[in-house]
This record gives sequence, C-alpha cells and structure tokens, in this order.
Amino acid sequence: MRGTLARWARAEWGPLYAAVREPLRRRGLPAVPMTLAGVALTALLQYVQNQPWGYQPVQDLGAVRAADPLGPALLRTPLSLFVPALDLPVWGALVQILLVFGIAELCLGWWRTLAIAYLATLAGTLYARLGITLGPHAPFGLPWTDAQVVDTGPSAAVVGLAVFVGWRYGAYVTAGAVTLAMVVEVLVKENLAGKEHLAALMAVGVLCLVAAARHRSVSRPGPARGHRWPGRRAGRGSGLPPIQS
Repeated sequence: MRGTLARWARAEWGPLYAAVREPLRRRGLPAVPMTLAGVALTALLQYVQNQPWGYQPVQDLGAVRAADPLGPALLRTPLSLFVPALDLPVWGALVQILLVFGIAELCLGWWRTLAIAYLATLAGTLYARLGITLGPHAPFGLPWTDAQVVDTGPSAAVVGLAVFVGWRYGAYVTAGAVTLAMVVEVLVKENLAGKEHLAALMAVGVLCLVAAARHRSVSRPGPARGHRWPGRRAGRGSGLPPIQS
C-alpha cells in the first residue's frame, strides 16, 4: 500500500515538484519576487485598514461591491486581490498567497500568474453583478443584499491558480479535488464567496480549454512552425510542450 501511494504521489505531483524545486534550489525565495511583494502588500493593507485613519482609503482603493458603478469597481479589482477580508484571519490570506501564488510564479512566471489571478477575480466580480440581476429565485441568482457585501481577498485567484497549475502539470486529481471542494462549499453554505469561486473556476476552465485547443491547432503537421507554450516546464499528460522562460 505504501509503495502504491508513493507511485501515485510521484505520478500526480512529480512534474510539479520538479518545476518548483529547481528554481528554489538555485535562487531561494528571490525566485518568487511577485509573491513576496504580494504577501508584503497584503500585510501592509491589513495593518492600514485596521487603523482609524486607514480604513476608508483602503475601501476607496480596493474594496469592490456589486452595488458600485462598474468603472470604479474594475479599477479597484486588481488591488482587491491583496485586501484581506475583515471578517477572516489575515494569516489565511498570507499563507494562500505565499503557497499558491509562489508555486504558480515558479511554474508560469510572475506576469502569467498575475494575469490568471486577475481573470479569476474579475470573473467573480462580474458574476456577482449578474447574479444580483437574476435575483434570488434564479438557479445562479443572488439576493439583492449581496450587492452591499465587500468583495476582497485572494481566495478566487487562489482557486483559479490552483486548478490551472494542476491541469498544466498533470495533477488532475488535485485540480479535481479543489473543484469538488468549491462545489461542496456552495452546497453546504450558499453565499456570495462560494458562488464567486465557482465563477472563477469556470473562467479558468475556459482558459484551459482555449490553451489546449490552441496547442492542438498549431501542433498539426504543416508548413507552419511549431508553437511552444511559454513558461518553464512540461506538464505530464497535458499534451503541451515544455514551458520556456
């Protein structure tokens, strides 16, 4: 049994472990500068928003509500990733960013990590507006009271990055487990955050399908030159070529 589990673990996480281990061995924590900056920014915003003079500026710059006009909400969305939710312990957000953003940055590079994180967060932000428009009695609707809920934190980005990296490196069981956990979250406690996580998963799922379809189309025999997916390592079973820097 122990040998079977070891073989399964190597098959599930071996390519991902190799992609993470090499840059960390060579450079250490400086290999993830964006992640470290995100952790520091989150800690700073947590401190500032808990000061009498800092709460309102943080709200004005990084708090998103579905009731807000769309333009200001879109401008606030990037910073909202790093504004911890006031009703949750800040260490949870810090650990999520350090681990998931760090692994994604090592595997995908910093700008792709930020792009996927923003896509997932934006999907949740836009879904909230759609859900409130549909109303509480629609299958994917939301009650009007959710329009005033402050929507901040890295959770949607973390969920999206975890699934994308898992898919990219062949850790399909892990990616499936994250997806299943988000579905169970909505079934057990139906709230805005849980449904936004599902919206983030759907957006990242579409991104995975587009990436796979694009690779298949450019990999067909023909006069066109081969395409290489940008990044650093190959993913087991994904059918995609090695990631290059």
